[in-house]
Amino acid sequence: MTRDPHQGTVTLARLFAAQGYWDKAAEIYRDLLRENPDRPDLVQALEEAEAALNAAGPASPEALAPLVQKWIDLMFAYDRLRRLQRLKTRL
Repeated sequence: MTRDPHQGTVTLARLFAAQGYWDKAAEIYRDLLRENPDRPDLVQALEEAEAALNAAGPASPEALAPLVQKWIDLMFAYDRLRRLQRLKTRL
């Protein structure tokens, strides 16, 4: 039984797909298909990744607003923490 020289790369693409990083998975599958255009498993995996990318679509501003608000809140909390730490060192 011969070992697939691209097995590690295929595994990486599958991991990206499983974690929802469809763009990275699709990019890897495209690269693999350039070298191995006759592999139906790679064709199917690329089709699944591209379908997931199309279904997700671009992020809307409404979806990003809570994330931006959370980031701002965390920045203010971090600033307060740093000020408290400086005050503590002075005492």
